[in-house]
Amino acid sequence: MRTIIAAGLKLAMVVAIAARSVSASADDDRKTVAALDTQYQTAVKNNDAATVDRILADDFVLVTGSGKTYSKAALLAEARSGLVHYEHQDDVDQTVRIWGDTAVITAKLWEKGTDNGKPFDRVVWFSDTYVRTPGGWRYVFGQSSLPLPKP
Repeated sequence: MRTIIAAGLKLAMVVAIAARSVSASADDDRKTVAALDTQYQTAVKNNDAATVDRILADDFVLVTGSGKTYSKAALLAEARSGLVHYEHQDDVDQTVRIWGDTAVITAKLWEKGTDNGKPFDRVVWFSDTYVRTPGGWRYVFGQSSLPLPKP
């Protein structure tokens, strides 16, 4: 009987340690992906094509609220062109959810600047999906809402 109780206690300890490890790992993943998404938003604001290229997956797709889609190549071309200048590219209310090797970020994004000389100032909700790859986390899919009504 003592052997069974000892084995049960050992099993309980192993399960508790594993659960703590998974929780710590998910917390680490949330922090890593949040930081990566912040790097991405800063890269967009600064037209930093090298950082955008490093973070986006090769088959990346962005779908906007109007239904327009952008590929990685299109976003890199936009960054390199310098036609879009951002005064603000800031997100708030960021939430990161982790499911194994997939992470989804939701947040509000305030974008303000000029696009080919035409001003824009809008707030949108967005969802960014990241996937863990052998090379690290990559941004694979983004979707934004239509611009939110002005307060």
